Amino acid sequence: MLWLQSRTLHLTKYSKPLQRMLCEASAKLPVLTLFTKHPCSLCEEAKVMLEPHKHKFILQEIDITLPDHSVWLEKYKYEIPVFHLNGKFLMKHRVDIQKLENQLLNLELQDESNK
Repeated sequence: MLWLQSRTLHLTKYSKPLQRMLCEASAKLPVLTLFTKHPCSLCEEAKVMLEPHKHKFILQEIDITLPDHSVWLEKYKYEIPVFHLNGKFLMKHRVDIQKLENQLLNLELQDESNK
């Protein structure tokens, strides 16, 4: 995902309409937050499982061991990987693709009904 983002940023230097279009598209994608620490083999396994689905969300990683994330360390130190979707708890320990797909579909349906 980071490669795609950095490549996209490189492309947007040349086209304002393209930049606007990409920003609007990414603004509509839900944010999947991964609470992690290094090393974390289960977190790496989870990211591999998410790879085929990464076009459906923006993956944000939060390292719970960083000083400014002490609240998350206290909450999740024995639980990682933990995932939140748009700020709400979704799953922990292992990726449940079906649960993720269902929640993404629910968000999409909510978005459509709000239009």
